[in-house]
Amino acid sequence: MTSLDLERQKLAKQYARIRRRLWLVDNAFSAVYALAWLFLGWAVSLREWLTGNWSLFTNPWLLVPVFVAIFGGIYFLVNLPLSYYSGFILPHRFGQSNQPLKSWIVDQLKGMAVGVPLSLLLLELLYLALRATGDMWWLWAAGGMLVFTVLLSNLAPILIMPLFNKFVPLGDEHKDLADRLMALAERANTKVRGVFKFDMSRRTKSANAALTGIGNTRRIVLGDTLINEFSTDEIETVLAHELGHHVHRDIPLLITMGAAGTTVGLYLASLGLNWAIGYFGFDGVADVAAFPALGVILGAYGLVTMPLENAVSRWRERMADEYALQATGKKEAFASAFTRLANQNLGEVDPEKWVVFLFYSHPPLGERIAKAQNWKTS
Repeated sequence: MTSLDLERQKLAKQYARIRRRLWLVDNAFSAVYALAWLFLGWAVSLREWLTGNWSLFTNPWLLVPVFVAIFGGIYFLVNLPLSYYSGFILPHRFGQSNQPLKSWIVDQLKGMAVGVPLSLLLLELLYLALRATGDMWWLWAAGGMLVFTVLLSNLAPILIMPLFNKFVPLGDEHKDLADRLMALAERANTKVRGVFKFDMSRRTKSANAALTGIGNTRRIVLGDTLINEFSTDEIETVLAHELGHHVHRDIPLLITMGAAGTTVGLYLASLGLNWAIGYFGFDGVADVAAFPALGVILGAYGLVTMPLENAVSRWRERMADEYALQATGKKEAFASAFTRLANQNLGEVDPEKWVVFLFYSHPPLGERIAKAQNWKTS
């Protein structure tokens, strides 16, 4: 049985505290940045400058991406020091990353190469809905987001994830592990395309496993850090937890709940946008100068609903833990696996209750370890 490293728990608490502070600074800065564009008139001035100096920007299909690129590009540059510190310096300081700076920069560029076109596509479709559907734009936008989420869940494992990591099937060296995990998936009545490992150690010392994709793209993926550091029984219990989500149909449930939450958020954003039109003098809901207002409203909605979303997620995670314990009957391996995760991933086992309420999408590791240790096998 793996023991909890008390010295690393001291580091874990410090690491978590710093990351929460950085999260607060990042969100506060984002809000101040967007509000400055509104109250100082920069948004209207930029739109007037673009449309007044270049006739081609009177076309909304061109105006939207250029306006957002300028707005977002300035934010990216101003926020770059904070992103660099939180994404590169801090993980290295606490020994959680071994990624060279060049590799980290390449990852950021890859992320932009994937994220920027997708974001601009969604923005164009959003502003098409704003222009074409009047007061019902929020409903069309919510439907579009649902379709996009389902497509991305299906395509990400085969189109996006391989851009950042190399995925290879488990070879003969790990045949026993692959066979056990495939048998576990079969008992859970979950069809998967195979068991793959990816080069997680190239970036981090943390370990992880997942069941990615939906339908015919579903596959088991294991970080090489997990394979190298964990026993076969421990990996089996970690993967059984992921299978529990599929047994309980958590993916369609959470997509449905997410779609409902997005619909409510967009409806409230439509009300807020109507108020902002009168207060800031925008030309209408489709005026791209109102984009910062839309961002502020949706950001505030996300912060308010975050504790509720996290509570629902923790509920489903507890159910998946229970499934893993029932399906494997290996409570010692489960407890050992999550103790090892706490040590290796620098995970805080006993965070304050208010921290769990606000930020945790999973039950604290200490709670999960205790559940396993006290589990009564039938």
